[in-house]
Amino acid sequence: MSDPQLSHGLRAVVFDVGETLVDESRMWAGRAAAAGVTPFALMGVLGALIERGEDHRRAWEILGVSQPPAPTCIGPDDLYPDALECLHAAKAAGFIVGIAGNQPADTAEQLLALGFKADVIASSAEWGVSKPSETYFAKLIDALGVQPHEIMYVGDRVDNDIVPAHSVGLRTAFIRRGPWGLIHAGQPEVCIADLQFDSLSELTAALRHR
Repeated sequence: MSDPQLSHGLRAVVFDVGETLVDESRMWAGRAAAAGVTPFALMGVLGALIERGEDHRRAWEILGVSQPPAPTCIGPDDLYPDALECLHAAKAAGFIVGIAGNQPADTAEQLLALGFKADVIASSAEWGVSKPSETYFAKLIDALGVQPHEIMYVGDRVDNDIVPAHSVGLRTAFIRRGPWGLIHAGQPEVCIADLQFDSLSELTAALRHR
């Protein structure tokens, strides 16, 4: 049975990057090593900050180390195994496909090299504004060239993805994976998401049966 959120007037599907398309485990482990702390310690602190709704960048202060630079290279092994298939399914279903996240300026080039084909690929560094700013989503709407209610934004964070996208009129799909996704799944605000999935494979199946 088709889902009405995927069949009634929807024209574009846009994907967040981190923990939606890209598994950031290797990157966080690399940052822990660079800072001289264990990945276990870093992820424990991050989990506590996420649970309390605090800025995750406070982790370095709590750990008593300087914040190391964030790795910018995305490799094939960093992709969730369901990521490319879901983007291809969205394109095959006739949707405008976008990728937009809080990422460095070279993200588009890296994703294209890994086989992602999208109509719009944008980053916070390129636009000079980050989620959860409404300005970020306004730029996304302009880039896609369709009405807000014709766009579905897929992301793993309630605070950065679901709530701000919903507030400007986009439809939303929440994916429950990664540290933010697993913790945010228990927040009451997650109920405003139009769809909820545990993987992009579920979204792929829904797109193929719309």
